[in-house]
Amino acid sequence: MTVETIILLCAVAIVGSVCLVLYLMYHKLSLAIDRLGKQSARQTDNVITQIEALLALYAEVRPTHGLPPTRGWAASPDFLRLLTKFVLESRPQSVVECSSGLSTLVLAACLKMQGHGHVFSLEHDPEFAEKTRNLIQLHGLEAWATVIDAPLKKLSLPSWEGQWYDIAGLPPDVTIDMLVIDGPPHTTGHMARYPALPVMVNGMKPGTIVLLDDADREGEQKSRLLWQRELPNFAVIPGLTAEKGVLGLRLESTVISNRSALV
Repeated sequence: MTVETIILLCAVAIVGSVCLVLYLMYHKLSLAIDRLGKQSARQTDNVITQIEALLALYAEVRPTHGLPPTRGWAASPDFLRLLTKFVLESRPQSVVECSSGLSTLVLAACLKMQGHGHVFSLEHDPEFAEKTRNLIQLHGLEAWATVIDAPLKKLSLPSWEGQWYDIAGLPPDVTIDMLVIDGPPHTTGHMARYPALPVMVNGMKPGTIVLLDDADREGEQKSRLLWQRELPNFAVIPGLTAEKGVLGLRLESTVISNRSALV
């Protein structure tokens, strides 16, 4: 084999390697651009969904003042609108809420619209509890909502141990028609929202509605699996969607059965 042939073969190999590298780079860039395009489309769709839900909230709840921001830790507009839908359709007398905020205002406004009912909101943060009380007062809804100071305290359950709300301030004879679970924050412990159902179930009656926000998170998913095994008398409400995930349940009976209703 001549030197010229060897040089030619090396040149061909180098060119081929460069072409392969360029092809792989092009392929990866194309996939990345495609993913970004799809992600951008999803984000745009979500923004539109949240704006539509917020406009619907203003039309349906008719607040006397502007609503606070609905980003970050606050409940998203689509979840708030679900609260509006279920209150106006099921007409609850007593709503218990885990964590206070803009959702407390929306629930109270809906109860005022229907002409009866009260929301009891458990809040572990005294400063945030006071902010919610001021918000409720600003909108003239004091008669429809009570924010209860409920510091987190140690709680032991058969399949869970951690910190959860002190419910001593909750009226002992309250019958829960709707339970909204949007706290405690997931930073307070593993499966921080799991205790809501086993603690509150004895105060519920058949037909009670449960709405869990942030249902797509790992802790909430694990909580759902435990509820499925331990409280199979709750049935999933189908067709619910929200930005951060939502789980809707309805208590079918106060008798625990062996049927798995949360699958």
